Amino acid sequence: MNKELREFRRLERLCLEQAALSTMDLARSGLLKVADDCRIAAEAIEAQSPRGAFADAVQALKLALSPTRVSNRY
Repeated sequence: MNKELREFRRLERLCLEQAALSTMDLARSGLLKVADDCRIAAEAIEAQSPRGAFADAVQALKLALSPTRVSNRY
């Protein structure tokens, strides 16, 4: 669990750093979305018990990346 959590947090930081350096709005927007998805996956890992945490984190990431993702705009 800790390995997966660290990896999602590392990817989140990397995407945020690259977004800050990006000169293109589309690239910056995409990187920020991926960083947000990594944060969601990491939070899902943190919220779960040690058993099955990786499977739950993968499921959370799949949901976060799915094209039918629920918008918070309503």
